Amino acid sequence: MDKRVYLLTIVSFVVGMVELIIGGILDLVATDLHVSLGKAGLLITVFSLVFAVAAPILLNITRHIERKRLTLFGLVVFLLGNVLAVISPSYSILLIARIISAASGSLLVVLCVTMASNIVTREYRARAIGIVFMGVSGSLVLGVPIGLMLGNAYGWRAPFILITLLTLLSIMGVYLFMSKIQPKPAIPVGAQLRTLKNHKILFAQLTTFLFLAGHLTLYAYLTPFLKEALGLNAGWVSIVYLIFGIAAVAGGGIGGTLADRFGTKPTIISVIIVFGLSIFAIPYTTFALPLFLVVMIIWSMLSWAITPAMQSYLIDSSPETSDIQLSLNNSALHFGIAFGSLIGGIVIEHASVEQNPTVGGLFVIIALGAAIYSMTSRKYVTIPMHTNKENAF
Repeated sequence: MDKRVYLLTIVSFVVGMVELIIGGILDLVATDLHVSLGKAGLLITVFSLVFAVAAPILLNITRHIERKRLTLFGLVVFLLGNVLAVISPSYSILLIARIISAASGSLLVVLCVTMASNIVTREYRARAIGIVFMGVSGSLVLGVPIGLMLGNAYGWRAPFILITLLTLLSIMGVYLFMSKIQPKPAIPVGAQLRTLKNHKILFAQLTTFLFLAGHLTLYAYLTPFLKEALGLNAGWVSIVYLIFGIAAVAGGGIGGTLADRFGTKPTIISVIIVFGLSIFAIPYTTFALPLFLVVMIIWSMLSWAITPAMQSYLIDSSPETSDIQLSLNNSALHFGIAFGSLIGGIVIEHASVEQNPTVGGLFVIIALGAAIYSMTSRKYVTIPMHTNKENAF
């Protein structure tokens, strides 16, 4: 397989890391910019929403631009967004910086997937796409502990300085090693959405959305939860996040292994059930840190164990639209992150952060229902794909 796929994976990792890198230091941002914790959480919500919806629009606007040049332009805009975050004097400016980073980042992820699928032979195409998406998933897992460690040591702007430096290296890598790739007619966004007429697909995508929403209801606010419910200091919070990140990365690999050995359906159902039990149990483990860590490791491992199984399930359910389903699943994931962080902020504002695990668990229950409905649904709709250049997204 072409080694440049790994360069594109690094780019997707850098882009994806910005989304949640601020999650572990929301309290620092809130204090420095004089806003509430819930309002600081909107920096994640807005980013995720923009990330989920911007790509189709930007792809339509830029559909005639050569892909290497467009990727370099996107990276420059992404760089400017993070530089603006570093120098932001107020919450409003930081919010604008997040929007710029999210819009350019969403386009860059799609471009990385497109370029990866173009530079490999057909038999490696699915694997190349999967590797690029692993960069995104890995960044979402590792972004928080990286941001937390840098933020606590050097201030909340330090993580954005790191992203700025990594973006500069990404620009150099793409410029030096990627070849020119001419744009191809894209599938209209309407045709992509029509694939959701297939009930198996629709409820599978809903499962991802609800699962991530439940997860982020707590995870986006894990720092205040650890400080209030367990009384941990900044040093211990960093250790907890590091443990969480390692477990979550391992969970992605375990999820893929389980799906290969036992099948995608049993893996998805089992992961959702055990994940739901673990998140419901968390508030009842805070009296003993070792017990909390055991349950948290289970929660963190399963938080990303569902992703490879769900993507395999989507490919099996609709092989002729597999690329579309992976793209839609990425959007569903980010909508879930946005919705979960929003709900988590509302819970904190109107109740207590100690209620976030219970509320998140309720979404996981609904996700289980959506998964079961998807797997038992027989309705299948074959959607004709059109690639008219004039109206294609």
